[in-house]
Amino acid sequence: MCGIVAYIGKKQVGSLLLEGLKRLEYRGYDSSGICIGSADGFFIRKAVGRISVLEAVLDEEHSVPHGHVGMAHTRWATHGAPTECNAHPHTDDQGRIALVHNGIIENYTAIKQFLQEKGHTFNSQTDTEVLAVLIGHFYQGNLLKAVQAALHEVRGTYGMAVMASDEPDHLVVARRGSPLIIGVGKDEYIVASDAAAIVEHTTQVVYLNDNEMALLTPKSFSTTTIDDVPVSKQIKEVEFSLQQIELGGYPHFMLKEIFEQPEAMANCLRGRVDKNEGRVVLGGISQLSRDVVRARRIIITACGTAWHAGLVGEFLLEELAKIPTEVEYASEFRYRNPIIEDGTIVLAISQSGETADTLAALREAKDRGAMSLGIVNVVGSTIARETDAGIYLHVGPEIGVASTKAFCGQIVVETLLALSIARRKYMSQTVLDQFLAALEKIPGQMRRVLDQSDQIREVTTQYCHRENWLFLGRGFNYPVALEGALKLKEISYIHAEGLPAAEMKHGPIALINPGMPVVFIATRGTQYEKLLGNIQEVKARSGRVIAVASEGDEHIRSVADHVFTVPDTIEPLQPLLTVLPLQLLAYHAAVARGCNVDKPRNLAKSVTVE
Repeated sequence: MCGIVAYIGKKQVGSLLLEGLKRLEYRGYDSSGICIGSADGFFIRKAVGRISVLEAVLDEEHSVPHGHVGMAHTRWATHGAPTECNAHPHTDDQGRIALVHNGIIENYTAIKQFLQEKGHTFNSQTDTEVLAVLIGHFYQGNLLKAVQAALHEVRGTYGMAVMASDEPDHLVVARRGSPLIIGVGKDEYIVASDAAAIVEHTTQVVYLNDNEMALLTPKSFSTTTIDDVPVSKQIKEVEFSLQQIELGGYPHFMLKEIFEQPEAMANCLRGRVDKNEGRVVLGGISQLSRDVVRARRIIITACGTAWHAGLVGEFLLEELAKIPTEVEYASEFRYRNPIIEDGTIVLAISQSGETADTLAALREAKDRGAMSLGIVNVVGSTIARETDAGIYLHVGPEIGVASTKAFCGQIVVETLLALSIARRKYMSQTVLDQFLAALEKIPGQMRRVLDQSDQIREVTTQYCHRENWLFLGRGFNYPVALEGALKLKEISYIHAEGLPAAEMKHGPIALINPGMPVVFIATRGTQYEKLLGNIQEVKARSGRVIAVASEGDEHIRSVADHVFTVPDTIEPLQPLLTVLPLQLLAYHAAVARGCNVDKPRNLAKSVTVE
């Protein structure tokens, strides 16, 4: 959730750190702070609210020191309210150690009691200050050793950067469970919790693994474990550019990413369909392809939007590949006693590849002997590194907190996986060719749907004052109904519920009153007639029907109040098109209600704590 930026090198650090924090604003936060090392010790300023507030505080200062080492942080409150005192950086009670930290120190209460008995004092309510004081307690002139000693006492998760006033040319960073990346430049290093804060300066990066740390100086870095065992790290190339994380003329990242989806899906498909041989090519899992085909059961684990994509994946894998599949909320899977039998594959889905609950569920499954596969967007992320094999989305960076193009990319990858297995088991070449041809058309069909944005905005503004909505679908479009409701909740703060359309009459129909908006995904398919019946049930109670329907369907216009259309495609691929009007609906509702689209309240892009 929170964001970290730290730098050591030859540049003036103040403006560099602030710019890095702005690149991480999408992650979600409620306060921020900066620490600059100087000959006089630490210069620390903090502020509650947006980074612009911190920037204003610094602009009012007439003595901000020039420095070449520093760190900055955006905090999403866990322990203690969003206050200036609780914001990072934190220092020890002697003012010798400064620290920024993402994650949670689970045993901070016991450590705090121990330190208080030793005479140490505290100013904040945070677990992070306890860690800073603990490092200060162990500090005897060697920052690396003090951090190692402290981390041996800590239980929990951390991505952290630490400075010592007595060692102005040293910066120590460490991680366990919370991502941390080191950007490698010429006689300089920039550390961040996300590559978005790094790519302006360098595309050469080192990914720290759990229980690893690094000592950085202006001219060198070395990596070890927290047990002081040297680790040799490979420098890798970040695969996205600065241009991809700029707005590019759009008012919001979410709208930009909605409209990027045709190109993003083309990129996701590129190189994965061999037209000459009529087959699916998934290089990321090729070494395990035989085991995947022989799978007796697949468990998909994910959170939020990725869980909805996983539900589409369940339908795809059972319908096409004939493999029993179930979808588990990662937060539930990790804390119960899941049954993992021989032949079970656990498929972890996460946009960031850092989702804490999904990662924990993955590790639980691996401990129980399951083969693990990953579907992630961020190259080099923790889930990508810890799975046995996996498939990247390649849809480009997603900055908006509400996921859009990653959702569609996840469905495309699941489709390719299901088709790859199906062709080797039951599916004829003719049927596979039909699916591949339909997939090839999807990007162009997406553009036709997105052309209706103005119409969707006009309809949405008529109903955005209503505080209760229903989203209903059947079959492959039931998960789309869930996703549409989630999007509306996330960014416009309207209560919305997604349901299988048939379940409406088993309780939720009691909610329908005159004028209530009810969104139906009612495309042509095996349950089309049933959906028309559900629409009539809503109309009989004076609800207002907004339908997502197939192009050319004139009948539905006679029963729905408003209709958005999508081109015809094979039914299992419909979610790639039907979700687009719902994404635009949520976006336009949020704008009309004056909400902060890209940074919705209480939410974060990468949820790295439970």
